[in-house]
Amino acid sequence: MHAMTWENGELRVRITGGNARGMSLVAPRSPNLRPTSDRVRISLFNLLGAAVAETKVLDLYAGSGALGIEALSRGATSVDFVEADRRLCRVVKRNLESTGYHMHGSVHHAQVERALGFLNGPYQTVFLDPPYALAGLEHTITVLGESTILDLNATVVVEHSSRVSLGESYGSLTRLQARRYGDSAISIYQVVKP
Repeated sequence: MHAMTWENGELRVRITGGNARGMSLVAPRSPNLRPTSDRVRISLFNLLGAAVAETKVLDLYAGSGALGIEALSRGATSVDFVEADRRLCRVVKRNLESTGYHMHGSVHHAQVERALGFLNGPYQTVFLDPPYALAGLEHTITVLGESTILDLNATVVVEHSSRVSLGESYGSLTRLQARRYGDSAISIYQVVKP
């Protein structure tokens, strides 16, 4: 069964693992939203394994909140969601309520780079899943890699177009692995302090 289906004009995204496996999240039609496919999400969390459990997570360009909520389902202790679109912020809150994770998630209506200046870490896991056409992704990763909000061994997962080649390192971040899934790619970085 596919994890994403259309229902009443809204995309329904199913959580693929953990305590809330099979629960449905709402993702409205929006030019700013490209939900991570079930195939990519399953692969991403398989790559992370148990490393996401008991971590404080940051979900940047949160969209519907699917990545952060999936992390909560798989044992993360809390998630800060950052989204610039006010309507999508309401969607994340609705999805947190419907899955019962509203006490473990905080939604911040802000541009990502501004949020990196006021958020309190340390975060052990960070997701960046921006619109593929967004300019300046590498600059944002650099700002994140040079920030003080990452834990000493933080893992940063970037979902991006497979046509975009990201660098091996940004600030304190060094790439551990990269995977391609059709039009999508995942690059996984880890903090490496000198």
